[in-house]
Amino acid sequence: LLSQFPEVVPLNVGGTYFTTRLSTLRRYEDTMLAAMFSGRHYIPTDAEGRYFIDRDGTYFGDILNFLRSGDLPPRERVRSVYKEAQYYSIGPLLDNLEDIQPLKGEKVRQAFLGLMPYYKDHLERIIEIAKLRAMQRKARFAKLKVCVFKEEMPITPYECPHFNSLRFERSESETKLFEHHCEVDVSFGPWEAVADVYDLLHCIVTDLSDRGITVDHQCIGVCDKHLINHYYCKRPIYEFKITWW
Repeated sequence: LLSQFPEVVPLNVGGTYFTTRLSTLRRYEDTMLAAMFSGRHYIPTDAEGRYFIDRDGTYFGDILNFLRSGDLPPRERVRSVYKEAQYYSIGPLLDNLEDIQPLKGEKVRQAFLGLMPYYKDHLERIIEIAKLRAMQRKARFAKLKVCVFKEEMPITPYECPHFNSLRFERSESETKLFEHHCEVDVSFGPWEAVADVYDLLHCIVTDLSDRGITVDHQCIGVCDKHLINHYYCKRPIYEFKITWW
């Protein structure tokens, strides 16, 4: 069965033509291409006799170049080629791409966002509220209040040193006195990492932009809710302006 394929294989990938050696397609055993050209599967051919793969061929040349000689794509194509490498299950290429920018940075960013399991739900909430408000007002844009805070416990300038030294000695009932929800549309926090409030804001804006949503944000103050004694919330509050058209 293995001999059913020629040594030089003509390919039609979604209407784009390629030619490569059979050994190139079988370079790594556990890939979809190796399985397709193992002789165990039927592969349709086009009118010219080229083996047909029903997939956009834009980045298939990058896949072949890696299989031929280990070449990696230029940085601006890394994300797109990564998606193709996932489709064709080319593990060694995925590993290589994950070690270079922008994917290496994305891995670090996702590790940070993993501290906030609610992150994606909150993004959806921002979009839904902004859409609803814009439609109700028949307006180009909508504004939301978003609280982004890193620390759970409230801090006032006067109590900072004293407060931090006692923060882990509070009883459960005392801690409850500090619990409240700021009067905002969506609230992100707390988390424990070096990454700060500005880093999370950058993530939120980036992820909304990736979905084609235009967003501006500015800090409009802090939550002034009085909690107990001389403690006030003081979590920063941002106004998000989302423009729809």
